[in-house]
Amino acid sequence: MKLAITAAALAATAALALPASAQPREFRMPDFNHLRARATETVDVNVGGFLLGLARAFTSKEDRAADPHLAILDDIKDVKVRSYKFDNDDAYTKADVEAVRSQLKGPEWNALVNVHKRDAQEDVDVFVCVEDNKTCGFTVIATQPREFTVVSIVGSIDIDKLAELEGEFGIPKVGAAE
Repeated sequence: MKLAITAAALAATAALALPASAQPREFRMPDFNHLRARATETVDVNVGGFLLGLARAFTSKEDRAADPHLAILDDIKDVKVRSYKFDNDDAYTKADVEAVRSQLKGPEWNALVNVHKRDAQEDVDVFVCVEDNKTCGFTVIATQPREFTVVSIVGSIDIDKLAELEGEFGIPKVGAAE
């Protein structure tokens, strides 16, 4: 699941260069039940409105303002991760990848990062949704012959808050060296 962690960290790092948004962009995670049935290892993360609202309810605005780990709760509307590891190649199809990519077309979605390793057959693509010059979502697609991962973050991203998370939760430090 190293690829899944790398993909999530890449999405968070890429967000550091972008402005924040007020309106979330809807992204619908495809139903990957057929992949779940074939996978030897799965990760399903669903943190949405109710759970994020509950987290906000148990923290004061003052606490969230003082702690960048909690402050990010104000901006994120939905986080979904689907990651599948298989014991053989070709367990997922191009149609599975296209079910995600087809939603990332249009003027509001931009390919932000594309990393492709031909020999290792590894691809990581980070897309950002921008409306009215403000970010409203990120989607990461990471593939290897035996692994398929999708990370979706919907909501506005306050860059100052996100920058304070550098070095935490697997987010690499990308700022100036001390």
